[in-house]
Amino acid sequence: MPYGISLKCLNETASPVFKLWDEAAALEEAASMRALNYPPHLTLAVYQELASDRLAEALESVFCTRSTVTVNFSGIGYFENEFLVLWARPIVDDTLFLLHAALHKEINPAYCHEHYRPGSWVPHCTIAAKVPKPKSEAAIDWANENRMQFSVSFDAADCVRFPPVEILSEIVLTPE
Repeated sequence: MPYGISLKCLNETASPVFKLWDEAAALEEAASMRALNYPPHLTLAVYQELASDRLAEALESVFCTRSTVTVNFSGIGYFENEFLVLWARPIVDDTLFLLHAALHKEINPAYCHEHYRPGSWVPHCTIAAKVPKPKSEAAIDWANENRMQFSVSFDAADCVRFPPVEILSEIVLTPE
């Protein structure tokens, strides 16, 4: 089972993401994001195999003194895989990349899934993970037409094992 380290939102600023989850779920056979029973998040790293205590140490090192991270979003992007993945597009500033780099200073990037390594990582907040191929065109049209802009305050960071999502360690970030 893979492991992930993410920023997540446990407060009311997550509501625009929940709205997008519900809209995008109409393009899936089943609502993939609600089924996770896990809040809106930005995954910083994914590891196939790594000791959970090592992940917890890295999480603590990077986030123990960190304050809430507010991210502005504008529009919807997509990844084409076995299923189409829709995601809210962050207006990227240095903050996310600095956190990503700090995490990869703690754990050698060679252990990380290739899409989450420095130079390959695309910051994103998934809103639908399993849009089937026959609905891809409609989903891409929906993504291209969506101009929703909003901010989310990510107020926790955690290490999880998935699927299903199991929180192994969590740090609540200090308010800004």
